[in-house]
Amino acid sequence: RSDVLLLDEPTNHLDLDAVIWLQDWLCKYDGTLLLISHDRDFLDSVVGHILNIENRHATLYSGNYSAFERIRAERLAHQQSQFEKQQREVAHIRSFIDRFRAKASKARQAQSRIKALERMQFIAPAHVDSPFHFSLLEPEKLPRPLLRIDYAAVGYGSTTVLSNVRLSLAPGDRIGLLGRNGAGKSTLIKLLAGTIELQSGELVRANDLETGYFAQHQVEQLHPKRTPLDHLYELAPRARELELRNYLGGFGFSGDTVLMPTGPFSGGEKSRLALALLVYHRPNLLLLDEPTNHLDLEMRQALATALQDFSGAMVIVSHDRHLLRVTTDLLLLVHDGQVSEFEGSLDDYPAWLAAQNRLSGNSLRSPAPEPIANDRKDRKRREAAQRQRLRPLNRRIEKAEAAIATLQTRKKELENRLAVPELYEAGRKDELRSLLDEQADVNWQLAKEEANWLAAHEELERAG
Repeated sequence: RSDVLLLDEPTNHLDLDAVIWLQDWLCKYDGTLLLISHDRDFLDSVVGHILNIENRHATLYSGNYSAFERIRAERLAHQQSQFEKQQREVAHIRSFIDRFRAKASKARQAQSRIKALERMQFIAPAHVDSPFHFSLLEPEKLPRPLLRIDYAAVGYGSTTVLSNVRLSLAPGDRIGLLGRNGAGKSTLIKLLAGTIELQSGELVRANDLETGYFAQHQVEQLHPKRTPLDHLYELAPRARELELRNYLGGFGFSGDTVLMPTGPFSGGEKSRLALALLVYHRPNLLLLDEPTNHLDLEMRQALATALQDFSGAMVIVSHDRHLLRVTTDLLLLVHDGQVSEFEGSLDDYPAWLAAQNRLSGNSLRSPAPEPIANDRKDRKRREAAQRQRLRPLNRRIEKAEAAIATLQTRKKELENRLAVPELYEAGRKDELRSLLDEQADVNWQLAKEEANWLAAHEELERAG
């Protein structure tokens, strides 16, 4: 019954079910919440303000994380535009000073401009750049299929966790695993990785299969006294040091960091190094079991971008819904000892989970029965009514988006015209004043439409 709740990375090591439960609980929490998290979907659902700490300054933004990203990007773009405009003005003033400071007739004007430069408050260039830039090396071979499982049973000892598993993996397959805690997601990953054997059935691997398997024990197997460069040299003893340094630099290890022992590294640094070692093998099948634990938002985004371009197959278990959403094409549900395709989208999973909790009293018993025909018709009627009810809000959002696009185009045109140095000559004061007035009006209208867009989205979320 706290008044203030302080949470520092509460979703690390939670599975997706627990993240969804915590998210729902926090949405109902009456006190003040101060939260640090690298899970953008979690932040979007829970928070109403973002405090961004950057370059030793803290800036408070209204809205969730997605709204913060958009507003910050616009501010950075405006800052860069203003910086470039000021640099042109400074170059023009300095050119005048250099040309006329030695002429007696222009000396006073030159001195005036020197003082103007001294009084000018310089705008810093906008700089936002992730320290992580890497891509997954192209696999040497891509056999088809990479792996095939037929009517398999798998478990531990005499206990069977999954049965009748049928699965075929080919290059380009991008699969996310869903399922409640203990349903067998990690067991399936271990079977694919070859760390546990079948109890029955058939598993066929391609001769050229090269598997990259990431799980928490890979992080724990890093040698604490060896450096990142030492670990990579073990994989490529004949490689040039510069090549290995450049590779590690993409994962945020640069300078003296590559020569530091890994023992004192943070959890995020160890996870980054384990991922770097994993993908250096050039696998054609990636198996990732909670790869984002301890990774910050920038590294998660870099990983998501790299996975999008991966030409092999991959299977992912993750509580990071953003990673699943942007990297997977097929969701498989591990439930009640079976593996089957999840028919809904990732956004439908919380509702499925809630239904299972109601039916089974939080236990893993029988799956929900298939709805009968009448239930399907009723559901479709309800969905149609819901779409009709939400149509005015969707139209309002579309109208605001169209207005924002038009205003942003006009804003850019005005900034380009205001960046012309000749506009600031004495004879063009009226034109300059008119453009500045229009710029202020456009900025006001843009802020109004953005607020309208955000309010409509919030109403849409509350409505359904």
